[in-house]
Amino acid sequence: MANVVIQASDLTLAYNNGKNEIIKNANFSIKKGEFVFITGPSGSGKSTLLKSFYGHIKPTHGSLMVGGLDLAKISNSKLQELRTHMGIVFQDYKLVNEWTVAKNVVLPLMIAGYSIDMQHTQAQRLLRHVKLSEYANMYPYELSGGEQQRVGIARALAKNPMLILADEPTGNLDEYSSNVIWDLMENACQQLETTVVVVTHRIPTVFSLQYRHFIIENKGVYEVH
Repeated sequence: MANVVIQASDLTLAYNNGKNEIIKNANFSIKKGEFVFITGPSGSGKSTLLKSFYGHIKPTHGSLMVGGLDLAKISNSKLQELRTHMGIVFQDYKLVNEWTVAKNVVLPLMIAGYSIDMQHTQAQRLLRHVKLSEYANMYPYELSGGEQQRVGIARALAKNPMLILADEPTGNLDEYSSNVIWDLMENACQQLETTVVVVTHRIPTVFSLQYRHFIIENKGVYEVH
């Protein structure tokens, strides 16, 4: 079980004090280094499930183990610590417009108290990785949507996380930008053995990595083989 990153047992997620069930009695596990797509109709609970993985929504029934910790019972301090081992990529980027691209990338390192030298070195390395080195001193509003999302992915990779969670990361992007994003995520999974979980409306047609596919239907989470 040591290489299991996420383990759901009879997992139920609900809003309104348990009245509005979104996910019911789900059972699945995700291992270290796996790439997982989660699909399903709009409103089926894809984003809700993803939010539960970083503790934004707590289970109302069953257990959800992430990184060996039970998110149904986890303390706030332990949850904050667990989140430092995650990289989260949002559809709307969530970049700070008043900060340079480089500063946005190293935000997780700033929070963790890393030295200025380490931040600078890591920013250079990550921006090179996402092919944005020349944009380091620019601001997010000066970049295209695809470029902003690449900054978001660089930020998600800042602390070499064990887990990357991405919510519709290419939803607003053109085909070229989308392909760049998928390439970056494949590389993170392949080269760093990072577990990657992506919520998306459709799985990309150009995808070379072996992956698993979960679909959410009628409150259940099912693997497609």
